[in-house]
Amino acid sequence: MQSSSNFRGIVFMCLAMVAFSCNDALVKSVTGAMNVGQIMFVRGLLTTLMVIVIARHFRAFRPLRTIMKPVIILRIVMEALASITYISALGQIPLANASAIMQALPLAVTLGAAVFLGEPVGWRRWTAIFAGFIGVLIVLRPGPEGFTPAALTVVACVFCTATRDLCTRRIDYDIPSLYITVTTALVTTLVGAALIVPLGGWQPMSSTTIIHVAAASLLLMVGYQTIVLAMRGGDISVIAPFRYTSLLFAIAIGIFFFSEKPDAWMLVGVAVIVGSGLYTFYRESRRGKTPVARSAVTGPLE
Repeated sequence: MQSSSNFRGIVFMCLAMVAFSCNDALVKSVTGAMNVGQIMFVRGLLTTLMVIVIARHFRAFRPLRTIMKPVIILRIVMEALASITYISALGQIPLANASAIMQALPLAVTLGAAVFLGEPVGWRRWTAIFAGFIGVLIVLRPGPEGFTPAALTVVACVFCTATRDLCTRRIDYDIPSLYITVTTALVTTLVGAALIVPLGGWQPMSSTTIIHVAAASLLLMVGYQTIVLAMRGGDISVIAPFRYTSLLFAIAIGIFFFSEKPDAWMLVGVAVIVGSGLYTFYRESRRGKTPVARSAVTGPLE
């Protein structure tokens, strides 16, 4: 029975990674037609409408004062900053490079949990965290895509997202996660709207652009839902490592749709990041407790 649950969890995790990778690719495809604010606004508007429908179905709405707490407000701010930084970077660096740097997220969450939440981390996992960030430096270093502002922007996104996930761990369980997601999506959409004019103003959208953004919104929702389904059954230590399949999808999409060619240095960096992340999951499973990196895997609808 557990084997069957693990298999379903792995399938859902892989589907989630496909959805997220395709969402990134679609967003990247429209970065030349719209500024970051407009992308956030249009995609966010569609996503917010879908989340509202789901939240109403599950009766997840609560009074506004429910979420007026510092930890929730910080989470919302970090989500908006993560969107700004990642979308900004996607239009300037290869998809695979951005995806590779983002794979350091579980390590960043583990680091943050140790430093700010006082969760115990032994020397082996400290070594894995250090090795993982060395892998990020390897991805940043080689070739013409070295230490560019865009690549460093993805690093900033990792830390914004890690802070968001650490905030999620501090939120009271009696506050529905769907309500937090609705509020977060709405605020992110409004932030996008506020950035449209400062970043160059509204640009006319072709039918192709509209289809790409709408599809990105749908895939974002599919990714959030399937990753929750993945993590609600089976062993987390078995299922969570399959989040790294997103790298395979990102590399394949980059090659076939954006004519990107990952070099040897990037592949070495990817191997170091993934290896250190897998070791972290392994050590946490050996300790017999839920991985502190889980929040970096399950997403905001968890």
